[in-house]
Amino acid sequence: MRDETLCLHAGYTPGNTEPRVVPIVQSTTYTYDTTADVAAVFDEPTQSLIYSRFANPTVMAIEAKIAELEGGVGAMCTTSGQAASLLSILNICQAGDSIVASAQIYGGTINLLSYTFKKLGIECIFVDPDASEEEICAAIKPNTKAVFGETIANPALSVLDIEKFANAAHKNNIPLIVDNTFATPVLCKPFDFGADIVIHSTSKYMDGHAVQVGGVIVDSGKFDWTNGKFPEFTEPDESYHGICYTETYGKAAYIIKARMQLMRDFGCYPAAHSAFLLNLGLETLAVRMKQYCENALTVAKYFQASDKIDSVSYPGLEGDKYYELAKKYLKGASGVISIVIKGGKENAIKFMDSLKLASNEVHVADIRTCVLHPAGETHRQLTEEQLAAAGINPGLVRFSVGLENVEDIIADVEQALAQI
Repeated sequence: MRDETLCLHAGYTPGNTEPRVVPIVQSTTYTYDTTADVAAVFDEPTQSLIYSRFANPTVMAIEAKIAELEGGVGAMCTTSGQAASLLSILNICQAGDSIVASAQIYGGTINLLSYTFKKLGIECIFVDPDASEEEICAAIKPNTKAVFGETIANPALSVLDIEKFANAAHKNNIPLIVDNTFATPVLCKPFDFGADIVIHSTSKYMDGHAVQVGGVIVDSGKFDWTNGKFPEFTEPDESYHGICYTETYGKAAYIIKARMQLMRDFGCYPAAHSAFLLNLGLETLAVRMKQYCENALTVAKYFQASDKIDSVSYPGLEGDKYYELAKKYLKGASGVISIVIKGGKENAIKFMDSLKLASNEVHVADIRTCVLHPAGETHRQLTEEQLAAAGINPGLVRFSVGLENVEDIIADVEQALAQI
């Protein structure tokens, strides 16, 4: 099935007389006939439901849908995109390990990798997304366990050369983790280009309506965890009856280990109702992404023609630095545009505060147009050096184009720019 059909039908097939729509199973608990039945599930937790801290039928249906959309062997939802980033790496790394990451990624992820992981004894080495394969390999050390990047960086809007980063990772027998939030599987399927693990903040385009906060980790099932660098996958897990993940679960070893170890211990699993709301967004994802891209390209061209805009970053624009990579990896450049307004921070804020249709909010990738000033808001914890490395200018505004009539969006932009 193609994406439009998968968005509607994947993950859940009703039987005779059963609900057409994925039902909300609002229960934390599942009953068993005997004590032996409970013991058997703890011995082999993939055979049945234990508790809704691990899995829930509503959430599982959405996990299956997202896994099919990405082309993976399995998925695990989390309570936020940040939780997905956290667990995707902790499933591989421990104290004393290192990771390599593109410098142009979401500010919250930079904080996680730079500061919180440092406290846990995990080092992060940042590389320029435009670095050569040789330069990426040079940053990889014997204790490096993963490479990390974003398909479309937030908010720099650089496009990750997935094949280049995957080649560098695989030459060193480590996986590539890609945050595919802005592209979604509708615009890009990173597994097709060599990525091994994909994560999303489902709060963004997947939801699209700003009604739930969530994340997801998807396992391609393609990485060889038995290459000698990942003994925690190939040796018995003392915390779970001595299970050997690669031996017992084969291609799904990564995602099952994440659930059995990390979700068990961190408990950041979403509620059934949140998954139900997410599914409503997923059902229209393929349709919405096409319109976001169309609207954004029109607005980006308008910004490009304005004498009050210093620069426009949108990979869908001919002449954009990442236009050729966008053509290679993407079926559209999403609805997010980054602009730098002449006059710096003061004029950027004046422009944002003058908008009437667009909302000034800490969100992105919504059905409604919204704006944000990264240097003064989401990325304000970063140093000047980190802001520069992330491609964030003081005058930069992240403009997330919604699904309003594009002429109305442009009219709002026009009157706001007139205030500068």
